[in-house]
Amino acid sequence: MNKTRQTLLYIFFDFLSATCSWTAFFLLRKGFIDPTFGNIKPEITLDLNYYYGVSAIPLMWLLLYYLNGYYKNIYKKSRLNELTQTFLITLLGSIIIFFFLLLDDIVETHQTYYKSLLFLFTTHFVLTYIPRVIITSITNAKIHNRKIGFNTLIIGSNEKALNLYNRLQNKRKSTGYKFVGFVNVIEQNSYILHDYLPHLGYIDSVVEIIQNNDIEEVIVAIESKEHQYLEKILYSLEGVKIIIKAIPDNYDIISGRVTLSSIYDEPLISISHDLMPSWQENTKRVMDVCVSGFVLIFGMPFYVIVALCVKLSSSGPVFYKQKRIGLHGKSFYIYKFRSMYVNAESNGPELTQENDTRITKVGEFIRRFRIDEIPQFFNVLKGDMSLVGPRPEREYFIQKLIQHAPHFIHLQRVKPGITSWGQVKYGYAKNIDEMLERLQYDIIYIENMSLYVDVKILIYTIKIVLLGKGL
Repeated sequence: MNKTRQTLLYIFFDFLSATCSWTAFFLLRKGFIDPTFGNIKPEITLDLNYYYGVSAIPLMWLLLYYLNGYYKNIYKKSRLNELTQTFLITLLGSIIIFFFLLLDDIVETHQTYYKSLLFLFTTHFVLTYIPRVIITSITNAKIHNRKIGFNTLIIGSNEKALNLYNRLQNKRKSTGYKFVGFVNVIEQNSYILHDYLPHLGYIDSVVEIIQNNDIEEVIVAIESKEHQYLEKILYSLEGVKIIIKAIPDNYDIISGRVTLSSIYDEPLISISHDLMPSWQENTKRVMDVCVSGFVLIFGMPFYVIVALCVKLSSSGPVFYKQKRIGLHGKSFYIYKFRSMYVNAESNGPELTQENDTRITKVGEFIRRFRIDEIPQFFNVLKGDMSLVGPRPEREYFIQKLIQHAPHFIHLQRVKPGITSWGQVKYGYAKNIDEMLERLQYDIIYIENMSLYVDVKILIYTIKIVLLGKGL
């Protein structure tokens, strides 16, 4: 199973369909609308305007599909949802093209506008949807025939887990679950499920088990007597990039919490959820890349001056890198302009204090205006960070924070950021207690994530930078 290959397959046919539909539409306009051509003639040529359009229009369509989240969960597509999604995005894209490119056409009646728009929409929709539904149908058939599967872990070891396993395994058409094993919640002498699946360990080791076995989905199938451990289970899975589902009870079914992605699927509750709609999440990434690229390219002369000042202020490198913990607990190196003397932490990790003697004179200035953070735009381009998100911490301080606030692990559900709600409201923390106070703002941000909130935080950050209140 190769998700990259499958994604590229969709992208290739989407690009090809957009190119063909634009070519057909361009010939229609030249043949029927452009007064210099009159009726369709054999000598109609593809002029420079066509090549401009065919270079940009297909890319616009791919961007719309990406922002809409079409290339997400590439193996878990519903043909009905695909039909609706393709129809709506084609309508939106056709309207965008109409207002930006077609309103300048010289036409005899407004009906010509409507006909050309209808032709563009119909041609693009048909040419786009047909390859999509073929690819999706082939993929779904492979899943139903168990040629494609998703490594799945069962949390539970007794009757409910066994019944679920048997129901899913005995289905005539598979829904893609490829069971790797199970983990237990309560220690027992023996487990009913052990006769059918390998026992991979206890719930305390679930994260390591997921990583070692490339688990993509987890199904929680615990007994009624084990429900008191549900919070512990979900906490153990916090920050792990997987799909989490659970067996519902009657209340869950009546309240409408149970969802089906396929008529062949088992009715389960989807516990894991996206913090932002797909279009906002993808727009956030596009905004990250565009803003970071702009800042890094157009600020280059200024960075050269900063680099010279840092170099002349004290001996040592211009840039400073430090290992931090990011999305889903993965470590990465964060980059800064060096603001402290070399070997400033020779006695171990320390937080910055007022009148900190480790900070150079130039360091004080660039920290006040957050200039030292500018190299982190490179981290954003790489995808380790975002413009807005909880500030990344070091493993040393994370372990201390978790002792006081286990819910700190919630922050690893999102990419860390150059600026954050906690940073704006509270600023730099000087000790663990202040870090815990700042934590509440970051938790609030995660529970209320949106592009609107991100823009608001960025505006406040710019205000802080301009006023020199970065310390």
